[in-house]
Amino acid sequence: VTLLYAFLHMRHNLKHFDKMRCLRKRSAVSFLGVLVICLLFMNLYIEDGYVLEGDKQLIRETATHQLNPERYVHTFKDLSNFSGSINISYRYLAGTPLPRKRYLTIGLSSVKRKKGNYLLETIKSIFEQSSYEELKEIAVVVQLADFDSAWCEGMVQDISQKFAHHIIAGRLIVIHVPEEYYPVLDGLKRNYNDPEDRVKFRSKQNVDYAFLLNFCANLSDYYVMLEDDVRCSKNFLTTVKKVITSREGSYWVTLEFSKLGYIGKLYHSHDLPRLAHFLLMFYQEMPCDWLLIHFRGLLAQKEVIRFKPSLFQHMGYYSSYKGAENKLKDDDFEEESFDIPDNPPANLHTNMNVFENYEASKAYSSIDEYFWGKAPSTGDFYRIVFEKPIKISKIKVLTGTEDRQNDILHHGALEVGEKIVGSKKGKQCTTYLRLGEFKNGNFEMTDVEHKVLFDINCMRILVTKSQKEWLIIRSISIWTSQISNQ
Repeated sequence: VTLLYAFLHMRHNLKHFDKMRCLRKRSAVSFLGVLVICLLFMNLYIEDGYVLEGDKQLIRETATHQLNPERYVHTFKDLSNFSGSINISYRYLAGTPLPRKRYLTIGLSSVKRKKGNYLLETIKSIFEQSSYEELKEIAVVVQLADFDSAWCEGMVQDISQKFAHHIIAGRLIVIHVPEEYYPVLDGLKRNYNDPEDRVKFRSKQNVDYAFLLNFCANLSDYYVMLEDDVRCSKNFLTTVKKVITSREGSYWVTLEFSKLGYIGKLYHSHDLPRLAHFLLMFYQEMPCDWLLIHFRGLLAQKEVIRFKPSLFQHMGYYSSYKGAENKLKDDDFEEESFDIPDNPPANLHTNMNVFENYEASKAYSSIDEYFWGKAPSTGDFYRIVFEKPIKISKIKVLTGTEDRQNDILHHGALEVGEKIVGSKKGKQCTTYLRLGEFKNGNFEMTDVEHKVLFDINCMRILVTKSQKEWLIIRSISIWTSQISNQ
């Protein structure tokens, strides 16, 4: 009505001031101004109801180009400012919104398989391998991503029957996204010469994961993605927490607890909206695990940060794609709980000739890297000076690698010391106690606190005989029993 009144009023002015050129221009401007305002209101109304259509258009436009990280850095930087969630209506098939934020959300996306179904076993493994205290800190979100409503209903019944107490306790949620929210999945580009049905499968999987990440963005502090055919290590959450604590103060985007596919990849929850948008932008370009490498790199984590042993194992025999055989196994997986070392804060020194960038710190790291020095001589050392005196319960040092099995410490000893002297850069202990010799390149000792009566300030690996072979110190692991207050 307002618009009509404004229009009639304008026409009235035009009739009476037709000869006044200046006023005609003003009237035209008024008309255009009113028209623009109306169009803006209409646009806001349309946008409010159909946000996803804009996302689909963005997907269609960006997906017509090959993914080139350098080319898309500017675009992705703009995208990284979009921390808001994607406007999607989720259906709760089981469970209700979480009453409180958890420490870790575990996400699973599942579709109907032609052969075999491992989803129930995966959910069972998550809960059975967690203690009561750990269960308080996790939430499991299962997305049934198949468009077959009968299959979804059957799976919900099975999940509800087998895990009713976890649903009631607010630890398990089952969700579904209607097909209408998905972008185009037919007629996509056939990158890598993949057959059309393979392209459709992996493209839909990218969208499935994007929608799942979007849902989980505010449920917890951290998020780990599993596939729906995975077995978990005992007390995996405790290990994950310990690893996260060990990385405090260092920058990371993705921590990996399995070397297979999209299994055991851990993220900060605040990164999930960006990752969801990223998967949607390039959903038809390549498989999700390849896209994740680009995502990590674009956020300035250039190297893989993977922990061993792996916490999650692929157990499915048949793939969700056409029921094809999939016998992939992670040979770094250990079923039973493993206790990762504490490795308390310390300064590291060596007088050995270090090869390239394989510096001393890499032997003391919890990730898959190592120290590498050129042929050491008698009296050469690798020294650890702890920031605070400690009690040690267990020590384990491994040298050499599978590829270079002769680059071990052939003749060496391990010693612990007390009474620090020297400046910050040149700190060392005045006295040392020898705990034992290396055997076949390795050293391991338990109950150290019962054999060493003093608080330990230093630990050193001492070369007792020159060798022509180079030396790789693959890992130094220290478990503490008590931190001294001195």
